[in-house]
Amino acid sequence: MNSSAHRAALVGLVATVALVMTAVVVPPLLDWQVWPRVHLDDGTFPPLHGYPQVKVGIGTLPAVLLALASLRWADPMARRLPWRRLLLVAYAAGLVWLLALALVDGPDGISRVLGNPTEYLETARAVDDVPGLLREYVSRIPYDAPEGNWPVHIAGHPPGMVLFFVLLVKVGLGGDLAAGLVVIALAATLPPAVMTTVRVLGAEDAARAAGPYLVLSPSAVFLAVSADAVMAVAVAWGMCCLALACRAGAGRGWPWAVLAGLLLGYVVMMSYGLPLTGVLALAVLWLGRGWWVLPVAAASALAVVLTFAAGGFAWWEAYPVLVDRYWDGLASQRPGAYWTWGNLAALAISAGPLVGAGLGATWAARRDLADRANRVVVVLVSAAVIMVALADASQMSRAEVERIWLPFMPWLTLGCALLPERWRRPGLALQVLTALLVQHLLYTSW
Repeated sequence: MNSSAHRAALVGLVATVALVMTAVVVPPLLDWQVWPRVHLDDGTFPPLHGYPQVKVGIGTLPAVLLALASLRWADPMARRLPWRRLLLVAYAAGLVWLLALALVDGPDGISRVLGNPTEYLETARAVDDVPGLLREYVSRIPYDAPEGNWPVHIAGHPPGMVLFFVLLVKVGLGGDLAAGLVVIALAATLPPAVMTTVRVLGAEDAARAAGPYLVLSPSAVFLAVSADAVMAVAVAWGMCCLALACRAGAGRGWPWAVLAGLLLGYVVMMSYGLPLTGVLALAVLWLGRGWWVLPVAAASALAVVLTFAAGGFAWWEAYPVLVDRYWDGLASQRPGAYWTWGNLAALAISAGPLVGAGLGATWAARRDLADRANRVVVVLVSAAVIMVALADASQMSRAEVERIWLPFMPWLTLGCALLPERWRRPGLALQVLTALLVQHLLYTSW
């Protein structure tokens, strides 16, 4: 089994690296304008929404030191620490990793993105009538809206995300830097949430093995500065609540089921693409043998959606309008012949190339589903692959998926838990090196 996992992991890694290299080289080689960005004056670096920019900042030294320390101690600590202490260490290390990478750009690295007029904060600061916002939300999605169209990120998402930032503004955390720090603090809970889900499903060894790769993922470059990190966190804790409901049973688990439904219902109101996480939810319920949770969680999720509808925003009415705006914009110029596979290369850069090796190891592990850890990882990773495939096939995410697909990435990363022992330290080194190179050599826009 170990030799077959090694071969499969090697094939997966080579294929992933080849995909990334092809996606980077083909557009300039063929003089193919694939429009990764609206503004091309500074250059481009497809498949990422950015361009080359070499930089070193105040976050460089702590990021490098944490990377080196992790190569020495992350795996032993993940194996030996008591569970609760491990989660605290994972959160603390993740927080430092996120902050250090963002601070390579200086304090502006935390505040710049959220302060952009196309993002949520500027609109959130102007909101003094939430019911009015909901009532006019759909009418202001089109470019030709009579009362003026929403900025791109507001128009491209349901109102759940902008309402999150409205809340931050109301409690005094609506400054660019303050909101950025809140996003980072939340993003650091993502690894503990995924690890806890896997442990509750009966695969603690897999959760421990995956921990270093979840904490030190290159996706931290984008999680630290992107509102999509909030969506990823809500998905992860929603799945954790589903798993806890399954473990507690029908008698005591219903509060967890309700909370899971509320979280996942709100996730749907954050992004039009995140109903796809229903695939992952079904995988969690199947692994937890808790199908009684489904109607309870579905009812509470539906209550969230219907509450928004009663307030004036109906998801099913907004989505067709959003589709029209999407194709009226830059997406129509982005060639599907490139982005259908270029998206996967962007995903591989953001999640790290080792994810390809993890997919290979997961494929090899399908032969041994009698092992509980193998079964949990294989099922969750398979669900993540299905979500990515459906998102890609929809053609509603041409480019920018290095942040858009952040909610899917930790579940793909779980495959790294099945890598053979000899892969673990070199694999982690590859991941942290990828993160450091992306942050120091590129302006990522996020």
